[in-house]
Amino acid sequence: MRNYVLRRALSLLPVLFGVSLMTFGLMGLVPGDPAEILAAYGKDIEPGPDEIEAVRVELGLDLSLPGQYIRWLGRAVSGDLGNSLRTGRPVWQEITARLPATLELTGAGMLIALLIALPSGVLAAVNRDGLLDHVSRFLALVGASVPSFWLGATFILLFAVELRWLPAMGRGGPSHLVLPSLALGIGASAVIMRLTRAGLLEVLDQDYIRTARAKGFHERAVILRHALKPSLLPTVAVIGLQFGQLLGGAVIIETIFAWPGLGMFIIESILGRDFPVIQGFALLMSLVFVSSNFLVDVLCRWLDPRIRYGC
Repeated sequence: MRNYVLRRALSLLPVLFGVSLMTFGLMGLVPGDPAEILAAYGKDIEPGPDEIEAVRVELGLDLSLPGQYIRWLGRAVSGDLGNSLRTGRPVWQEITARLPATLELTGAGMLIALLIALPSGVLAAVNRDGLLDHVSRFLALVGASVPSFWLGATFILLFAVELRWLPAMGRGGPSHLVLPSLALGIGASAVIMRLTRAGLLEVLDQDYIRTARAKGFHERAVILRHALKPSLLPTVAVIGLQFGQLLGGAVIIETIFAWPGLGMFIIESILGRDFPVIQGFALLMSLVFVSSNFLVDVLCRWLDPRIRYGC
């Protein structure tokens, strides 16, 4: 297991290198001269040549392209992603100040998705082609088809405005978390539920499951002890990807519910052309996806020791 984890970690190095190159290349997508744009940010008058040159030297834009990349990478590894143009504070401080709120919302959304998806997926597989199976598959299709922003707006109108059961916006107690996490988690639950059902159905057709039933084991023991664990391998892989997608999808949900996380901050940064913040957010999201995939691979290896690196 230790060797597997080490080999998987080493295989991530080329991926991380590619992520750093793409994140660094975001500055090259800026139309015009980045130094001129940054020097003029928030000013009513055009910057002079000396100001532009000072910004170019400060950002290392006077170096060759490889030199700029090495300089940026060295700073990024040490946590220096530059300063926000809007607030003047370091980008990393701005991100870490808002990251707990986003992780709280994403974690709650994932928890809701798992609480909905896993039991319904198991019940649908056990009652194959029955009423419960058809209902679960229909609800999964609806959940996967409805966009999260529509769910969020509908929840606000129904539960906050009409019924006044829950608060519509802001971050406070647990009640503030219910509507945005539901809007975020329902779509993910549809994907996880269908994979759970499909994986369990495939395992239930295996010979060792028929053998367990022939030996007289109770059906609940056959499902929970013998079939469920190996059937969760594809589900676990998708859960890791879904967590990264939920983290990215929180940008829209946080804006709708005025949740003070990274979502609202990055929207404001995009509208304000705050390039260092956009660059830092892109790097963070890339690292989250890479890390989640790594953890999923390790967990799948633990669930099924037959998995080998490179297979």
